[in-house]
Amino acid sequence: MQNIKLLDCTLRDGGYVNDWEFGHDHLCSIFQRLVDTEVEFIEIGFLDERRPFDMNRSIMPDTLSAERIYGRMEKGRALALGMIDYGTCGLQHIRPANETFLDGIRVIFKKHIMHEALGFCADLKKLGYIVFAQLVSITSYSDAELMELIGLVNDVRPYAVSLVDTYGLLDPEKLRHYFSILNRHVDGSVCIGYHAHNNFQLGFANVMSMVEYVPEDESENAVLKERNILVDGTLFGMGKSAGNAPLELIAMYLNEKHNRSYKINPMLEAIEESIMHFYIKSPWGYKTYFYLSALNRCHPNYVKQFQDKENLSVSAVNDILGKIEPEEKKLLYDRNAGEEIYRSFENEFYDDGAVLSRLENNLKDQKVLLIGPGKNIQLQSERVSEFIRCQDPVIISINYIPGAMKVHYVFLTKSKRYLEMAEDLLEIKNQDVRLIATSNVSAKGRPFDYVVSREPLLEHDQRIKDNSFLMLLKILKSCGLKKVWCAGFDGYSSNEDNYFKPTMEYAFVKDEAYNLNSHIKEILESMSGGLQVEFITYSHYLDEMDIQLASF
Repeated sequence: MQNIKLLDCTLRDGGYVNDWEFGHDHLCSIFQRLVDTEVEFIEIGFLDERRPFDMNRSIMPDTLSAERIYGRMEKGRALALGMIDYGTCGLQHIRPANETFLDGIRVIFKKHIMHEALGFCADLKKLGYIVFAQLVSITSYSDAELMELIGLVNDVRPYAVSLVDTYGLLDPEKLRHYFSILNRHVDGSVCIGYHAHNNFQLGFANVMSMVEYVPEDESENAVLKERNILVDGTLFGMGKSAGNAPLELIAMYLNEKHNRSYKINPMLEAIEESIMHFYIKSPWGYKTYFYLSALNRCHPNYVKQFQDKENLSVSAVNDILGKIEPEEKKLLYDRNAGEEIYRSFENEFYDDGAVLSRLENNLKDQKVLLIGPGKNIQLQSERVSEFIRCQDPVIISINYIPGAMKVHYVFLTKSKRYLEMAEDLLEIKNQDVRLIATSNVSAKGRPFDYVVSREPLLEHDQRIKDNSFLMLLKILKSCGLKKVWCAGFDGYSSNEDNYFKPTMEYAFVKDEAYNLNSHIKEILESMSGGLQVEFITYSHYLDEMDIQLASF
């Protein structure tokens, strides 16, 4: 293809990263650098009547605001575009094109409002704008729905109709399929565009696939030869979710493969001067979060909704996302539907009553010793050994395996600790050691013997809401235990590290040691009627509680 045009949307799509607050200096500098690159189109921001005018932001309530922000800028060969999410900026806020800085307007819309949105595009044409119809979430369209849309496009004949891969779900084969339908049936005067997102790391690959598209027959090829093709990009891929296809990569490719002459240096200068400033503050790009939404073909808000739950491991989040149905609900976010799916998942996979009953049966009539990772587990090791020799307890360690003693259970509450225990778990592989885990930790290899819902065990109003010691005490109290002994729970110190492994220490505890210890004291005292807790090694909790070490 020789008739390819390049559109930059950094100042619009990139605004999702910083709430469009680039600062006026950056807005002007980025725009001027883009003019110098000689791209054909520069999208300068959103038009949204709900947002007040702000000289520092690229989201504006009306077209006159574009004039106030950019009016003194030279556009060179570029055309300046604004974008409207259909329904957020009415015609009363849009002056005729010859009265504003804008040359064109892009209108984004979902398929269920295609008729109204194309009617709005026709109104914008009458005001003198070049108009772009942007098909949000193109992967939600069936072929029949796409043909219905094409009929509307051919009636209105906007400057361009663009495939918008809102959630980064397209692969090259699917993109070529959609492109072929448009190319065969959209009026030849209408440009076909593509707007990528990078959730699957395929944004740039898809761009290459489209510009190298080979028609299946001569009739389609004849249309393609006469058609303009439009490709979107952003500087350094700055943009919503996992970001966009990087402008500098697309320009490089078109220069090398399609004899274009876009200027790369101004792109590099813009990235260095402005874009990296925002990237350092709030990085975009490929992340598990966006991969999960793309993998399950669902709206990213579902991922956030489930990640905000206190119970779920990343694999559980993935499993729940896979349960969203029907298909049309996946990309139209429905919080209530998400809650229903989550509750159903909880009922299916987390039966705390049955788990606690099994644990209670195994611990009934046993003396139970809890082992923590404090320094005193070593400093007072003789006292611990004496207790074990005299009392023969069931031993439960928390988030680590003490090498000096045989444990019967290991309680896991953090994936990081589980990772750190990998070698120790191999050492005890053939021993009769049972694993108790909270639901946010996902088993590898050997399944956990007991999985307990994490959320009910948390202290939501505390700096450390997932104190593993308190979590285990709550579990054992629910199992009906009346007394436990504890070693290696040194409490928090304002003067020294309180773990025998310094890497296990929270960075802020020295400043908040007193408050943290006081909270533990309150919880232990509140349990005194149902679960008696005795310490056989020294702890700062003893100072707080004014009690002595247990005798045995």
